Amino acid sequence: MRRYWSGLGLAAVVAVAGCGLGETGQQAAAPDATVTGEVKGKVTLQTWALKPKFTAYVQGVIDGFERKHPGVTVEWLDQPGEGYSDKVLSQAAGGSLPDVTNLPPEFALPLVKQGLLLDVSKADPGVTDEYVSGGVAAYTYAGFQGVYGYPWYLNTDVNYWNSELMTRYGLDPKKPPADFDELVAQARTLKDKSGGKVYLMSRKPELGDLVQAGVKLMSDDGTRFTFNTPEAAALLDEYRAAFKEGLLPRDVLTDTYAGNAKLFNEGTVAWTTGGGNHITSLAVDNPSLAPKVVPSPAMGTPPLYVQGLSVSSRTKNAPAALALARWVTSPENQAAFAHLVAVFPSTKASADDPFFSKSDGTNAGEAKVMAFRSLAQARMLEPVVLTEAMKKLIRQQFALAISGEVSAKEALDTAVAKCDELLQN
Repeated sequence: MRRYWSGLGLAAVVAVAGCGLGETGQQAAAPDATVTGEVKGKVTLQTWALKPKFTAYVQGVIDGFERKHPGVTVEWLDQPGEGYSDKVLSQAAGGSLPDVTNLPPEFALPLVKQGLLLDVSKADPGVTDEYVSGGVAAYTYAGFQGVYGYPWYLNTDVNYWNSELMTRYGLDPKKPPADFDELVAQARTLKDKSGGKVYLMSRKPELGDLVQAGVKLMSDDGTRFTFNTPEAAALLDEYRAAFKEGLLPRDVLTDTYAGNAKLFNEGTVAWTTGGGNHITSLAVDNPSLAPKVVPSPAMGTPPLYVQGLSVSSRTKNAPAALALARWVTSPENQAAFAHLVAVFPSTKASADDPFFSKSDGTNAGEAKVMAFRSLAQARMLEPVVLTEAMKKLIRQQFALAISGEVSAKEALDTAVAKCDELLQN
């Protein structure tokens, strides 16, 4: 279940296209650049919806950078959450892209296609060694050589189980499911013991679930989808069997479905996924439920959610821009930010920070440590080219397959064909 940066006031990530930027295409790679030179002069930094809540923090980071480099002046721009992708595209089209810009991987892609972002792995080779591999990989793109952003702050999911419901209906919350087969088996036990009043499974599969089943979603060159495989069909068939058996709510396939997280918070579903801070937020929404929740690591590869800082390839002050991006994403400055809001730093040097790596003994503390430790293996599970239109189409086809209206193979073939069509357009 994808979690965005609600604590930061950021809008949900939406797909962007290279409109207004000229001809697109994978031939327009960013310029080769190895940057050297004195850190001085003016440099612009653009963030996404961090004012006014985090003004003091960001200004403090900027002040520290200017003290470290007395010849530098930083101009800070902060854009509202709404319409941020359009704003960035407009800046790029008008030649006014800031020197350093906060871009999630989805937003960076159209700029990479136009050669508007610097390959920071060439300009600053240390990036591949000093940041967690999943964060670096998030800023690499099929068809392009290089890394087009510094990972900034991260999040991932862990599993959350309602121990009271599990115990009441014949399950051991100390031994929650560790894979899909165990999930189905325990869902069956809970359904039988509760008389169908409570569910363990309560969401449709998504593309990330196909990845966990070993399905390759796209071709290596990123030009076509490839998830219509026998392995994907087998997983949809398993979900169809579970749905037919009554292991999922009957309305899970409808547009009016309340949602997995909401049902978990209401105590009618015994499993959900969420970020490492979910129990803390649950304590506000449902304080009686929060103490009963038990966390466990994500099944398979943990999903990775990334925000990063990219450097304009057209910057007139590359030494200062790179130094600033490095400074903002340094272990110390990232740790300070993570103390203010429930995110995790992206640097390998943060691994030993006790704030993240040591639990206070509470279930919330255990969840935070689980999430942080899993970042070393976490990866973005969905391709960055996936648009909301594609996601909606895939959900519709998956629902048809699980309901039995079409075969899993037919649903997958249709989804791949239509997503390829949308990708080409």
